[in-house]
Amino acid sequence: MSKKPVKAVIVGAGHRSFVYASYALKNPEALEIVGIAEPNDQRREQMGDYFRIPHHLRFKTAEELAEQPRFADAVINGTMDRQHVPTSLPLLAAGYHILLEKPFAVNEEEMWQLVEVARKHRRIVMICHVLRYAPFYARIKSLVAAGEIGEILNIQLTEHVSYHHMAVAFIRGKWANRERCGSPMLMAKCCHDLDLMAWMKSGIAPVKVSSFGQLTYFRPEKAPAGAGERCLVDCPIESECLYSARKHYLDHPKRWRFYVWDGLENNEEATLEEKAAFLKDSPYGRCVWKCDNDVVDHQSVTVEFADGSTGTLNMVGGTARPSRSIHLLGTNGEIEGLLHKSSFVIRHIDTRPGKEYTETEIDVNIKGDMFGAAGGHAGGDLRLVDDFCRVLRGEEPSISCTSLEDSIAGHLIGFRADSAMRNNKVELLPALSGGR
Repeated sequence: MSKKPVKAVIVGAGHRSFVYASYALKNPEALEIVGIAEPNDQRREQMGDYFRIPHHLRFKTAEELAEQPRFADAVINGTMDRQHVPTSLPLLAAGYHILLEKPFAVNEEEMWQLVEVARKHRRIVMICHVLRYAPFYARIKSLVAAGEIGEILNIQLTEHVSYHHMAVAFIRGKWANRERCGSPMLMAKCCHDLDLMAWMKSGIAPVKVSSFGQLTYFRPEKAPAGAGERCLVDCPIESECLYSARKHYLDHPKRWRFYVWDGLENNEEATLEEKAAFLKDSPYGRCVWKCDNDVVDHQSVTVEFADGSTGTLNMVGGTARPSRSIHLLGTNGEIEGLLHKSSFVIRHIDTRPGKEYTETEIDVNIKGDMFGAAGGHAGGDLRLVDDFCRVLRGEEPSISCTSLEDSIAGHLIGFRADSAMRNNKVELLPALSGGR
């Protein structure tokens, strides 16, 4: 069991890589960032300077990194969806363990290719399903594993994607078009939730899936009368619009700064006037009804497991409040909660006279802790990195461990649900015992 810090290289200098790598700043005894690979010169140099990475260990591509003698234990791969597998394969062959952003593949063929290469080279790959590490979900999982509600009969999950998140990521942003991104909305945004569903049923495989969904609202024909092409250029109704780029990004300049201001030189020091000028030509300044987005804005998924139990996920984009909910109904009770409240209730049948059920509230709100509920993904982001470092040091993984092998089921649900929706049919899932 090693006591030395894990040495890691950043691949893809985006927001998610930055979040995970930032664990090293407060925990230098556990993680050290020693290199970076990023094709964009500005991002590579900015992040390289931030983490004080020597210039000779700053590379343009993952392939260039893989050609060097291995100088680190692991890679933090935060590239875009379509790049996850192509960048990971040469790094696995070069001997690196990988912390890989989700979705870890954009189709089943890629998924199995990654699994086979990781097995061949005996490398650890952990997937960034960070919600498993949020105290809210980790506590629920521990209760399920302990038999608190008996056998799960039904899982009900919802994800409400807020209006400003939907606009910045899935209408104007990087994940708006499945051809460019490589992933449908379900995988880009909800593979977290599908992973949670499969995790709660660990050991019991999903066998069937159906799904329905559409891009209903954010379409040209739904644009308000008189709407222009760009909010700050030719739109006479911009001041009244809920999706005004001015309201979303100038009135809230820090909310999505890693996405919106990427490409604006010296964006941390830029004035509002400079940002407004930048938005006039930026993808983030487009009318939300007149973009090239083609991913769904709502989708429902139904899953059947091998034991006959079922699960549902309902995703809706453009809501007033961002929210995730969970309701597990078992043979001996139920668990229900809202992630943003950091608490849930456990209910059991109560047959005593005058009673119907008992209800106990569990509060997992741990604000003040850097891993706490106020942190990224309800405290899951840095807990994931902490567990990754523990596993690489040879220590016991947590109950939330997101190993590649344990993440296959959730991705399979997603791939087959997308196919079910597009082809209007029930999809059967392949058997998972023993691998492919």
